[in-house]
Amino acid sequence: MQDDVFLTPEARDHATFSDAAAAVACLERLYAEATGFLGQAFSDAVTLGKPAARVRAYYPEIRLTVPSHAKIDSRLSFGHVSHPGTYSTTITRPDLFRNYLIQQIGLLMENHAVPVQIGLSDTPIPLHFAVANNPDMTVPHQGVLNFTLRDVFDVPDLATTNDDIVNGQRTRHDDGSFPLAPFTAQRVDYSLARLSHYTATDPIHFQNYVLFTNYQFYVDEFEFMARAALSNPALGYTEFVAGGNASITEGDGVLAPSSKTPQMPTYHLKRADGNGITLVNIGVGPSNAKTATDHIAVLRPHAWLMVGHCAGLRNSQSLGDFCLAHAYLREDHVLDDDLPIWVPIPALAEIQIALQDAVAEVTRLDGYDLKAIMRTGTVATIDNRNWELRDQSGPVRRLSQSRAIALDMESATIAANGFRFRVPYGTLLCVSDKPLHGELKLPGMASAFYKTQVSRHLQVGIRAMERLREMPLGQIHSRKLRSFDETAFL
Repeated sequence: MQDDVFLTPEARDHATFSDAAAAVACLERLYAEATGFLGQAFSDAVTLGKPAARVRAYYPEIRLTVPSHAKIDSRLSFGHVSHPGTYSTTITRPDLFRNYLIQQIGLLMENHAVPVQIGLSDTPIPLHFAVANNPDMTVPHQGVLNFTLRDVFDVPDLATTNDDIVNGQRTRHDDGSFPLAPFTAQRVDYSLARLSHYTATDPIHFQNYVLFTNYQFYVDEFEFMARAALSNPALGYTEFVAGGNASITEGDGVLAPSSKTPQMPTYHLKRADGNGITLVNIGVGPSNAKTATDHIAVLRPHAWLMVGHCAGLRNSQSLGDFCLAHAYLREDHVLDDDLPIWVPIPALAEIQIALQDAVAEVTRLDGYDLKAIMRTGTVATIDNRNWELRDQSGPVRRLSQSRAIALDMESATIAANGFRFRVPYGTLLCVSDKPLHGELKLPGMASAFYKTQVSRHLQVGIRAMERLREMPLGQIHSRKLRSFDETAFL
């Protein structure tokens, strides 16, 4: 077999489009042709043996050339490029991202009055990703086939699957073009595969508004609320999806049990436009929080919020009080290599207002009365669940100096990754214990707390998301999240 000889689909020239929907339809055709070719070639190889030449197909791409320095409306945070040049991005699963792509391409055409070019890139599609959505086809482990897989097909390449664009480490592609989108196709495919594995639900079910929690109690309550929402068609929710992609469309429907328990149980209260609410139980710890947000980020959600439990650090707080984070003390360490600790994580006004208004609505308190059950301040996130067992002088001093009001193991990680990935973020925690004041989380105390507080807390999170959904995208995707030379796509 010659390494420089490839069996590939028929080559096609780039086509020019001035209509966003037509451009995306072309992306879908090219992607379907490429993945279909790889799938058939793999099936033939399994049945007939090793092909006579290497097999390769390429991701489709979007290219855009902007010739002018013409000034764009300075109020816009996305949908435009900052200077003349050629911009490009590889694309995967255009069927999954159809609405997003039409929206983003349409904004570029509108703001720059230029067409886009759609064609094949020079980035190969790894076989594993090409057949990932075919339930009848799986790629076996090394040694099962009578030939070495990577001698014939392209496999995932971690050397090119990275966060260089969002981390600001890649300002140009190898061909000299500027990045058009925050993630490459291989990076997106990698995360789509991880999401299916960790959550036991297909990426197609994820909604644009994501709630993270760290306790199963919230999951049970979310299902209860989802069933009530489905029973009220006026709310606009159409389906509830649980583990194993089991779904119901009516409030009294029966959910089939999942065949496996995923690491991060995930549930989706869906709307036809994708603007429903997804709840992810990430469990405990910053590593889980980073893993979940690393992969969900490629879906380009409009907001994600943490609605978990925390340790209250002030004696004036009571169990069940809310803590609205307006700053974060990052002692989780999992993002130190990607986002240096000196980078500030700002509070986003739109998120803060939505959360505060949702607390007021659900509790029926406002103004000075609201302060009795909610405190705004710094939330500290650490990587040691048993921090209380260590010498208290150092940790407590840092907590006091930072003016922290609450401590957990996920919130700063989720907020920092939101900042890094340009996903609007926020945190509303509920005090479940006060370790500095002798109120530890013990079984009896915890049971009573959960029964009375989880429902109210989750209602606040859902209502905040519904408020955010009513905002224009240009308002919620704040310019505060955009860097100097930002990608045009959200």
